[in-house]
Amino acid sequence: MGGQRVGYVRVSSFDQNPERQLDAVSVDRIFTDKASGKDTLRPQLEELIAFVRHGDTVVVHSMDRLARNLDDLRRMVQGLTGRGVRMEFIKEGLSFTGEDSPMAHLMLSIMGAFAEFERALIRERQREGIALAKQRGAYRGRKKSLLPEQAAELRHRAASGEKPAHLAREFGISRETVYQYLKLAEVTVEKLKNVFPMDHKRRSRAEKPSCSKCTSLVNTSVMPPFCMVHMEMQSVRL
Repeated sequence: MGGQRVGYVRVSSFDQNPERQLDAVSVDRIFTDKASGKDTLRPQLEELIAFVRHGDTVVVHSMDRLARNLDDLRRMVQGLTGRGVRMEFIKEGLSFTGEDSPMAHLMLSIMGAFAEFERALIRERQREGIALAKQRGAYRGRKKSLLPEQAAELRHRAASGEKPAHLAREFGISRETVYQYLKLAEVTVEKLKNVFPMDHKRRSRAEKPSCSKCTSLVNTSVMPPFCMVHMEMQSVRL
């Protein structure tokens, strides 16, 4: 009995269609990761590596879908073929079994280098396009992940002691994005202190002033005081 044909698919974002990569390719099972090419966290790829056995075939649309760079490609292909797993790359029309000729190893290096070079060119074109858009005033950057009200709630919950990992799951963002919002809040406080210079240490710790824009109670050193929602709005104006 022959081994299984196992497909691996990687798409860079949730907007891409993973089904197109192995369309019309016969496989018994597919593992799909939604991650960028530079992302080292690919849980489905790790699960695939643990799943395949001697005699199985791993099918991938192209080399750049499997590996982040040439060294990563070589390591992964050699590791799988060393366990008796066959590798197939549809776009390049290449397959590797572990018993390949020197020419096959050369082709792996050449095609992997081409894939790495192509990604570098794409990144360079993206940087050039962003630079030109900034010159025209047309570049606004990535859309913010959270609304001002959501960002305010996140900061309030973080100040209450909730873990960043839990907040990331709750709001559907990464932990890095959580840290960015918390860091932005610290910068906002410093900006507001410069805009409204006062001796904050004179204020009694027992005081609980209300927000300058609404009736919400706040407990902050910023003067005039703002609640978290209006602090977010004030940071946009600064």
